[in-house]
Amino acid sequence: MANLLQSFLFVGKGMGVTLQILSGGLCMGVVIGACAAALRHQNMFACVINRFVSIIRGTPLLLQLAFVYFVLPGFLPVKLSVVAAGIFTFGLNSSAYIAEILRAGIESIPKGQFEAAQTLKIPVYYMWKDIIFPQVLKNILPSMVGEVIALLKETALIATIGGMDIMRSAQVLAAQEFTYFTPLCIAGVYYYGCVLLIEYVGKRLEQRFSVC
Repeated sequence: MANLLQSFLFVGKGMGVTLQILSGGLCMGVVIGACAAALRHQNMFACVINRFVSIIRGTPLLLQLAFVYFVLPGFLPVKLSVVAAGIFTFGLNSSAYIAEILRAGIESIPKGQFEAAQTLKIPVYYMWKDIIFPQVLKNILPSMVGEVIALLKETALIATIGGMDIMRSAQVLAAQEFTYFTPLCIAGVYYYGCVLLIEYVGKRLEQRFSVC
């Protein structure tokens, strides 16, 4: 029992890296995705944004991570840390999917609301911030919860470049104990627990929006 507790604590040390990459990548993805969706709806840089989304969605995330961590430093005068490379990669990857989710949400808003905002001469920034995005968020919340869960599971790829996340901690423990069963089960418990928490928060937000 003591050994099992020690194993849980050892694998749990990787939670910090996993949450760093998840939160940082999600914040970056939401900001870039929201800007991309708004600009594309205004027919600004639509060709560039469409190509960006197509490339990101059409290439493996592992390839993108390897490119950012191993190739990008050759073109920039800075060496990215494992966590920074993870946040940057997962943020860009998530932004493409969030941009598509937001595009569908924006298209669900009646065009009359855009026309009314223009007629009332409401500044574009406030139109999106106070009128459009609050309604879009309510419509796309289930899809966004799914994207957050997918992003959480994808963070396990950071182990391929040496990031000491949950998955990498489980691999190290497995190498020490010469068995993969227990360490991988513990990693699964951590990931599943995080997924249940995200789903719970998502359901509470849905209930709150349904009351509003």
